[in-house]
Formats: sequence, C-alpha cells, structure tokens
Amino acid sequence: MKPITAFVPYTGGEFTAATVRQLRESPLVEDVVLLTTDPSTAALEGCTALRVQSLHGGQTVEGIIRACRTPYSLLIIHDTQIEFGQLGLERFHTVAATTGADFLYSDYADIRGTGRTPHPVIDYQPGSLRDDFDFGSVYFLRTRAMARAAKTAKLRRYRYAGLYTLRLTLSRTGLPLRIAESLYARIEGDVRKSGEKQFDYVNPKNRDVQIEMEQAVTDHLRMIGAYLKPRFLKVRLDEAEFPVEASVIIPVKNRVTTIADAVGSVLRQETTFPTNVIVVDNFSTDGTTEMLRGLAQRDPRIIHIVPERADLGIGGCWNRAVQDPRCGRFAVQLDSDDLYKDTSTLTRVVETFRREKCGMVIGSYQMTNFKLEELPPGIIDHKEWTPKNGRNNALRINGLGAPRAFFTPLLRQNPFPNVSYGEDYAVALAISRHYQIGRVYEPIYLCRRWEGNTDADLDITRLNAFNLYKDRVRTLELLARIRSAATTARPRRSKVQRYARKGNRRKP
Repeated sequence: MKPITAFVPYTGGEFTAATVRQLRESPLVEDVVLLTTDPSTAALEGCTALRVQSLHGGQTVEGIIRACRTPYSLLIIHDTQIEFGQLGLERFHTVAATTGADFLYSDYADIRGTGRTPHPVIDYQPGSLRDDFDFGSVYFLRTRAMARAAKTAKLRRYRYAGLYTLRLTLSRTGLPLRIAESLYARIEGDVRKSGEKQFDYVNPKNRDVQIEMEQAVTDHLRMIGAYLKPRFLKVRLDEAEFPVEASVIIPVKNRVTTIADAVGSVLRQETTFPTNVIVVDNFSTDGTTEMLRGLAQRDPRIIHIVPERADLGIGGCWNRAVQDPRCGRFAVQLDSDDLYKDTSTLTRVVETFRREKCGMVIGSYQMTNFKLEELPPGIIDHKEWTPKNGRNNALRINGLGAPRAFFTPLLRQNPFPNVSYGEDYAVALAISRHYQIGRVYEPIYLCRRWEGNTDADLDITRLNAFNLYKDRVRTLELLARIRSAATTARPRRSKVQRYARKGNRRKP
C-alpha cells in the first residue's frame, strides 16, 4: 500500500481535476478523497467522495480519519488549484518519516496570472494560538496521531473549529513543523490588501465561528495549565497624587498632515477633571516638529517632547511619556492620524476606570476615510472580549481594540516593549494576567484609514515579521501564565493521599 491518502475540497471546479490528476500520478498516493458539501456533485473518475457539512468541522475531521487507511493524510484546506513542485510530495513524506513529526506544512508560491510569487510562511510556536495562522493550503498529517488526538478533542461538537481543535490538540505533543521550502504553488483566492483582511474575525457574520474558536482555545489553555480563572487583583486608583486625571499619549513621526487634527480632538474633550496631551515627537523631518512647537506655545495643555535618544520605537515613546512626571493618573492612547469620536471620549474612559476599578480600559472604534465616511467593516467593538474569559481569548485574537487606556502606575510597572508593532498587545496581555480590563462597547474613537497607515498593505516579508513577533509575545505570555497558574493553584493531593482519605487501601 502507498503511504498517503489525499483529501481535496471539491465544489465542481474544473481546476480540481488538475490537482487530482497530479496526485493520482504520484507513486506515494494510494487514494484521493473528494470533500464535498453538495450531495449532487459527481465525483471525479478514480476518486471517492466524502460528504461533509463544512471543510473545517469536527465531523469532517472524524470522517477523514475513518476514510484514511494509510499512514499519512494529505489535506488540502482551500478550494483552489494546487501544483506540487518537483518531488514536493516526496519531501513531505521524507521529512515526516525521518523526524517523526505529526503535522507538517511548508512554504509555497502564489500563482498570479502567468507568474509565481514566493510565499514563505513562519515557524509555529507554542504561542501561535490564533486560528488564522497561515499554514498555507496543504497539511501533511500522521494519521495515527490524528486518530489519537480525536479521542480527546471532542471534535463532534465543533461545526467550524474542528481543524483548529485538531491542530491545538496535536500541538500538545509536538508542534507543527515547517519545511522552509516552496513545495507547491496555489492560485491565490483572497487578493485583498493585508489591512483589509485583518478585521475579518470581528465581522458580525462570523460571530458563531468566533464563539467556537474561543471555546476551543479555552479548552486548550486548560489542558496545558495556562487557563486563568476570572479572579483579579484589585486596583487602588487613588493611591497616589497626579498632576492631572488623564493624559492622552500620542507618539508621532512625520505626520504633519494629521497631527493637528489628532491634538485638536483631545483639546475639544469636555471633562470635569484636568487633562493634558503628551506628544512624543520621534525626530520628525516633515514639519511636524515645528507645527507641534507652535501648538504647544498656544495651549499649555500640550506637552511636546522630543526624546533624548534616537532608538525609540512606538513602545519606547510611550515609556518616555508615561515616565514623565506630568503624566496623569490614566494614560489614554491616540494614534497620530486618528481622532476621538466626540467630546465625551475621555469622560467615558475615566468613568469606566472608576466604576469597574480595572487596570486598563479598551474602547470601540469606527473605521472611516479622511472624510470621516464609514468604511467596512464599520464598528470594531471586539465583543469577543467577555469579562469572564476575555483574557484567555485574548491569546487567540490579533488585537484588542482602541482606544487603549492604562492606570499609569501599572503601566510604569509593565513598560512597553521598545518596538513599533504589537507593543500595546504585549502590555495588555501582561496587565490582563492579573487585572480586569474594562470595556466600552460603543464607538468612541475614529480610525482613519489611508495609504499612509503602517498596516495598510504589508508585503509578505513585513506581514510575516509582524505575525512572528505577535506569536512570540503570545509565547512569552503563555509561559508566564503557566507559571502564574502553577504558583497560585491549590496543591492537589496525590493519588495515594486521595485513596487514603477515602479509606481505599488498594494501590493507585
């Protein structure tokens, strides 16, 4: 018997025949099984059809396991044409056989017209918990490991998170292994810019999917000892004196066309408490510095800081502002090209701190263009954050919302990483490890999208670097939570002690 059974999505597309033909010609492929959701779709010649509810569902995974009679399963997870490279299948098989890995994936190439563009992926880490991790379109799986994982994964209850649950379960005994070689090419289906894709998971129509994904990752965190129960340390908000109640922090570099609008939206805030705005000008060269200097001369609430050192990222600029003695009790974020939605934003944030006694507050925002016209997907409210489980689910999602506001003493104890991407996410995870995060679910912030945004359209190299860093942040936080959970858990009696207490003298 040949070692591989291939499973291919099939909706009747002609391109599938080309993929199947290549698989059937391989000396390593025993069977090709078509995964189809339409019972009326006729199977291709020489293939078996497996009727499924959805490609990513738990019942589909169980059906694959039952249908596979070979040591390895090759699963194509996207309904698109796949062209394996020279000895690509052989490479998957050889690496699996020689390393003993249960789950392999590889780099690939995107087919665009008549050209091919390299598409490297990134290495999997313990913190690679997001359900949109890019494995490419081909999973190479050890069938026995899949069957073993299915016995404990409760796959049947998942309509959408079956594959995700399988991946998390397999990762508990061995991380997915990346082959850093382009072993196949695929026709790219989603050609949107990276900035347009990043909000897919908060689309309301995907809510049922997100609920399942949260359940799956929460179960995984429990299994590895990283789950945090909804118990939080109390925050003493009035433990120290501050010059103002709230400071808005704006790191900026070369935003001469937007910075005045951002500062103006702060100065228009209507509050019953004193505020200021601390703008950390990271050596701008386009006139931003001169503009800020003029604004600060006209309004004493504007604190214009040029750092003493030139190696600061956005996180480093935040640290400089927060350590300044003029920083208020609460430090509130505003990006240099965004706006507060109306004059009540700071009041809403401070009221939430006072009401909930939390260590951090995160609001909701509205996507707009520079005319303040709403852009899809509209309001980003991150309702996947729940008071009981938000800090666990935060390890799965790619962001937490805006504006972000911090109790300054906590932020001084948990400084930002000196980077310019993911720095806020890292701090939020660290604070949420011990303290509750308050939420404002109505939009209080306007995120203005334009071609100058740092994440508007990232090439694959930068996108991979950003994703790799956030996965590393999750890995570090995961290790910290496992340690924290282990040190705060009540010591459990050994099996011998439990048997003795029950009066059972049998050996455990």
